[in-house]
Amino acid sequence: MDREIYKRVQDGDTYTIEFSEDAHSKKSKFPWLFSVFVKFDNFDETKDGYEEFLETKESLIIAIEYENNARYVGTRVVDGWSELYFYTANSKGFNTTVADILNPSRYIFESNIVKDAKWNFYEVQLLPTEMESHQIVSNQIIFLLEEEGDTLEVPREVEHYAVFDTATQKERFRELAKADGFEYKDDLSTDEYEHGVAMIKTHSVTRDEVAKIVESICKLLKKEHGFYEGWSTTLVTKS
Repeated sequence: MDREIYKRVQDGDTYTIEFSEDAHSKKSKFPWLFSVFVKFDNFDETKDGYEEFLETKESLIIAIEYENNARYVGTRVVDGWSELYFYTANSKGFNTTVADILNPSRYIFESNIVKDAKWNFYEVQLLPTEMESHQIVSNQIIFLLEEEGDTLEVPREVEHYAVFDTATQKERFRELAKADGFEYKDDLSTDEYEHGVAMIKTHSVTRDEVAKIVESICKLLKKEHGFYEGWSTTLVTKS
């Protein structure tokens, strides 16, 4: 099962969201939304109890999926609660499974089940927005850079890629980007779009800085109905 993680700020709360990308492929067979809220205040992976909680969470997911004909679709973490969500074929039998896995003397928990045949909760509350999808891809790149010992704080040239339906849109975007501190590098094309461009900007590749740059370039792209295709850069290490 493919899972991705990102952060969302909503109504003053910051959620860490884990979602399953392929969960909706059989949604017509699973019309019920089952949720389990588990209280766990220590989400520091260096502290005692963290690994045990992750193992318990995975055991719970496996048990509910296999014993209750359900599909795990994601988790939201906020204010010390892990909210696990499943779509199911029926509405009964879950409390026994949950009680068997979650020791009441170890965890505070509650559960609920509601009808959601159209999977509205999954699509609105768990699936990432366009900017959150860019955040996921950026975090994947940054993780790989970290694995290679990159010093993320060091500014370097970063290439950003955008594609358009027409050459005119591309040219207008290029001028807007240049006014915003980007430099033109080259034209490009993809299997889907003939009109694309690579723009360069010098900046660090910390998560916060990349998020800020990507947001700024996406605002420019909206003016010309373009699409952001991601970024790349070179490895920079202390040595």
